Amino acid sequence: MKEFARTANGYDPSEVNAFLDQVIDQIEKIVGELKAKDAKIKELEEKGTDVDKIREKLEQYQRMENTLNNAILMAQKTSDQIKANAYRESELIVDEAKKNANRIVNEALLRAEKIEMESAMLKRNVTLFKRRLRGLIEQQLEMVDDIEKVDF
Repeated sequence: MKEFARTANGYDPSEVNAFLDQVIDQIEKIVGELKAKDAKIKELEEKGTDVDKIREKLEQYQRMENTLNNAILMAQKTSDQIKANAYRESELIVDEAKKNANRIVNEALLRAEKIEMESAMLKRNVTLFKRRLRGLIEQQLEMVDDIEKVDF
């Protein structure tokens, strides 16, 4: 604490005034610092609000990213399922085609065998027909020969 020199009427006015000037300067300095700190606090609060807004936006973007990631995962799973189903279906189609091809080949083989049998039977019949025809022609030639032997 400051002590003042005493004079006849009390304290020395120049010392008291000098001290008061010092106190006023210090108070003004403190008030200025308080105003600066209030301004800084206000600025930081505004920035804090901006940070909160940015944080909210960031959280919103993170939620959107998570949603998109989930959508991509679902699309990938769906794509994999579609591929698997298409592969299974293609295998079924190929198996069915093979069965049909085997059936068609078997039917063709049976037809070919039947045609061969019919062809062989026709050859036998033609051969038999030729023999019979030859026999008939020979019989008729013999008859012609016999007729020539007869005198009229």
